[in-house]
Amino acid sequence: MNIGFDAKRAFHNQTGLGHYSRTLIHSLAACFPQHEYFLFNPKASTSFQFNEQNVHEVLPGSFLSKKLSAAWRSNWVKKDLKRLHIDLYHGLSHELPVNINQTGIKSVVTIHDLIHERYLEQYKLIDRKIYTKKFSYACAHADKIIAISNQTKQDIIDFYQTAAEKIEVCYQSCNPAFGERITDDVKQRVKAHYKLPDQYFLYVGSIIERKNLLNLCTAMNLLRNETDIPLVVIGNGGEYKQKVKDYITKNQLDDRIIFLSDQPTAKFSPTFQSAEDFPAIYQQAIAMIYPSVFEGFGIPVLEALWSRIPVITSNVSCLPEAGGEGAFYVDPTKPEEIALQIKRILNDDAFVQQQIEKGWQHAQHFSNANTAAKVMGVYEQIV
Repeated sequence: MNIGFDAKRAFHNQTGLGHYSRTLIHSLAACFPQHEYFLFNPKASTSFQFNEQNVHEVLPGSFLSKKLSAAWRSNWVKKDLKRLHIDLYHGLSHELPVNINQTGIKSVVTIHDLIHERYLEQYKLIDRKIYTKKFSYACAHADKIIAISNQTKQDIIDFYQTAAEKIEVCYQSCNPAFGERITDDVKQRVKAHYKLPDQYFLYVGSIIERKNLLNLCTAMNLLRNETDIPLVVIGNGGEYKQKVKDYITKNQLDDRIIFLSDQPTAKFSPTFQSAEDFPAIYQQAIAMIYPSVFEGFGIPVLEALWSRIPVITSNVSCLPEAGGEGAFYVDPTKPEEIALQIKRILNDDAFVQQQIEKGWQHAQHFSNANTAAKVMGVYEQIV
């Protein structure tokens, strides 16, 4: 089978959509080597590479397609799909080419979340309208829809009135490097390179209102007289990030909150930008704290479970699906609950080790092989 992918995020995105795309493609190529995988990339990139023999990058060919790469990706790419005898095309991030259903090529689309439908105030009106048009079109015209959690499946049904039998829940995996034990030499090298403290808590994610970093900083403020262990933040943002920084300055927490992504060593480090150093950063953290109020899945939770560190996350949305019985759950609107779980991790080592083991066992359900097999099962239903 010749399988095509919308590979824009796989080559250009450094956050969740990119990690999902790369991990799935690598996993499918390794677990199902009998197939050929074609990555339709609108623009050349040096950030991420695919070296498998059965994985092929496809760039726009004509002068016009190169100049108008967005049009190529959303429409004109159909000519290349036919030329390469693609049997199935997978839109990895909410979108499909216009009228692909008229080509005879089967299609699958992954829907990660419908957050723009739930939190209208967090999006510009024009962006919301574009997202709704693209997402709903893909759901209406795909042969099958992959939802990355039961929460997302229910949202697709509720917002777009999609038939439940058209949607398959296929959980994400993460880079298997998080499950490998990082050597002490590598840990020390990474620690020295980024000037990491000897002990730290970790937050990984975009710095936007929904991710709730401000309440985490408030929890750190509540604990200021009980521990001086800082919080290391990996992620970027705009207005909300400034709001968080204003709170930090007002409450004199500047030495307690380290914005690692802002530092030159991270900004200009290829191994930081590609997340290659992240497993070593995770595995040296006391805990990963992810108090988001809503997610499609919450990949940092899974990365932390694989890294065998405790995870504090929210008891809402799909996050209990990601964290299982091993996570420490909080009401994300209550900083005092976050602070309480931080103290528990610091003071109850026996329980922490028990939770880490439960988390590790839960993470096995999300192995690359399991997730690849589930997705391949969706493909085989329609081809």
